[in-house]
Amino acid sequence: MTEAATDGDGWEIEPGDEQGAAVIALVGRLLRARREAVGMRVPELAAAMGYGEGIVYKVESGTRIPRPEFLDKADEVLAAAGLFREMKADVAEVRYPKKVRDIAQMEAKAVELTAYWTHMPPGLLQTREYAEALISMWRPALTPDQIERAVAGRMARKSIFERHPAPDLSFVQEEVTLRRPIGGRMVLRRQLEHLLELGQLPTVDIQVMPTDRESHAGMDGDMQVLKFRDGTAIGRCDGLYAGRPVSDPKQLRIIELRCGIIRAQALSPGESLAFIEQVLGEV
Repeated sequence: MTEAATDGDGWEIEPGDEQGAAVIALVGRLLRARREAVGMRVPELAAAMGYGEGIVYKVESGTRIPRPEFLDKADEVLAAAGLFREMKADVAEVRYPKKVRDIAQMEAKAVELTAYWTHMPPGLLQTREYAEALISMWRPALTPDQIERAVAGRMARKSIFERHPAPDLSFVQEEVTLRRPIGGRMVLRRQLEHLLELGQLPTVDIQVMPTDRESHAGMDGDMQVLKFRDGTAIGRCDGLYAGRPVSDPKQLRIIELRCGIIRAQALSPGESLAFIEQVLGEV
């Protein structure tokens, strides 16, 4: 994480996020133009909106991503007739880190997703509380706003479960991810309950790789494969091709082969849900 948020009234654009920078620069120019058109100075606008002057200056300069309520208040105070409210959707999209947006865009187009994770449940399967506890453990430590931004981005990706038609989603995770009490006992309990809920969806398969398996095709680390409607696909594996995403058919075949073997070695979806329920009873 490279964003440098310093308060609870918005986040700064990540270096290299050209799309986000363009959107926020436009918001800033419009805010300044509307403020000057009604004859208000920055201190006056800030006071009327209930924000610090520094926040208004940063939004106008295009260095701060405003929160939705900031845009609502600007629209009200400046009598902008919905100008800033209309921009809330565009601003909301760039509130999340660019890497998260890129992942979400690929997931939004996928018709099939297969994922194997080693040390934690896949991000798409995490509850908000679990994700917050997990991200809070990152080192170097993140600021509260950085944590909030990362969690919000992860939760936004969960809209994939509400898509119609729904994609086919297959997840394999290690047994240890069901037992490590990230965030404490109650957070883990809710995480396990959430897995059981998602596992009931007709297009979602959740499998568990038992720790006592003697043969394991996933020792190289996490891997994912996303397939799209036009027949193309993209995959990534920690231990292959420097961990970068690949779309070359020969490279994809190897990652798909590993994913297929891992699924065969893991417990079946039905066995896995029963196993998760057993672990839940032990927590």
